[in-house]
Amino acid sequence: MTSHLPSLLVPDSALSVAGLTAYIQALLEQDDQLRQVWVTGEVSSATRYRSGLFFTLQDPDAQAAISCVVWSNQLNRLATLPSPGEQLIILGRVHVHPQRGTYQLIVWQALPAGEGLRALRYRQLRKRLEVEGLFDSERKRALPPYPQTIAVVTSPQAAAWGDIKRTLKRRYPGLHVLFSPALVQGDQAPASIVQAIHRVVRDGRAEVLILSRGGGATEDMVCFNDERVVRAIAECPIPVVAGIGHQRDESLADLVADVCAHTPTAAAEQAVPLLADLYADHQDRVSRLSQAMTSYLDNAADQLYRLKGRLRRLHLDRQIRQEAQTIVWKRQQLIQSTHYRLQEAIQHCYLLRQKLITLDPAAVLRRGYAVLRQTEGTVVRSPAQVAPGETLTVQLAHGQLHVIVTEILTDLLDSGQTPRPPQTHD
Repeated sequence: MTSHLPSLLVPDSALSVAGLTAYIQALLEQDDQLRQVWVTGEVSSATRYRSGLFFTLQDPDAQAAISCVVWSNQLNRLATLPSPGEQLIILGRVHVHPQRGTYQLIVWQALPAGEGLRALRYRQLRKRLEVEGLFDSERKRALPPYPQTIAVVTSPQAAAWGDIKRTLKRRYPGLHVLFSPALVQGDQAPASIVQAIHRVVRDGRAEVLILSRGGGATEDMVCFNDERVVRAIAECPIPVVAGIGHQRDESLADLVADVCAHTPTAAAEQAVPLLADLYADHQDRVSRLSQAMTSYLDNAADQLYRLKGRLRRLHLDRQIRQEAQTIVWKRQQLIQSTHYRLQEAIQHCYLLRQKLITLDPAAVLRRGYAVLRQTEGTVVRSPAQVAPGETLTVQLAHGQLHVIVTEILTDLLDSGQTPRPPQTHD
């Protein structure tokens, strides 16, 4: 079979990786301009190790950066120690690392050049958002204790996504996890993160949102200090957990989030409870409930035992007989009292009846008394009421008489003399 592969011209003198790296190292380290060079830029990150201080110097406007190192024996000679946010003028030389195929600046001196532009912008934006109240603790919302659905916003290529999935599955099996992919580094990252958050909000199922990315240098985290991202987190209607890298410096996204964790794994641990802890809490509640019920039953049994003892000591049969005898005595007292009151009432009625009989006008008439009435029926009580010749009616016990007044003896009654009986006319 004849091969149709195009013929390739392979030179006999092809360089190895080590050879190419050595050639680049010779070009950079032997260049007079690069053996002692002054560089100005803003420190974006700095980390102290035993061997020295490693930091990144960057130009925020040109989006360029270079790694720098100050060895420990040189630190005391620096005019100022590099710290994030400072603008410095650096004196050093370019050094190539053949093993990594990278280069860095070995620093001899660092001079202050004012506050860095990126740090100034960060400070101004943070102050403005803080005045608006976006970082206030009163805005922080509590996470639901037992969420059923959680959304994750990160890059699908980031190691953070794998860490979060493993943590959630280990701690809270059966959880529904929604993934909203986003860029978490570069110029397009802020807009991509905002879109991913809005996508979760429109979906409406998530109860918690985790915004995360893995570790990295400070210059790789600038998207989480973007105002658009901060406001999207603040306006998100569901609680947000921020798990952004391993950096000690807080981003604005960390400050505005409801919960801040230092790693993606920690963010996942904050978002859901540990199933083993829930089971332990459940077992503890069951145990405490069992103890409470046992204590309650023991107390009830003790009380029942005491009541039974009291009943045995009370001799109920004797008490019942005593109470029955008391009832009999009370009944006799009631009958006697009622009979006594009835006799008093009968006696009183008899006395009242005798008094009424005494006061009865008919009884008075039967004793020989009479009642005089004038023609119109008026009872005569005084001689002054009648005149001689007037006809009166005499009411007797049995019947009436009509008489004529012939004489009025008023003076005789007043003088105390005994009146003469009137003369009768034949």
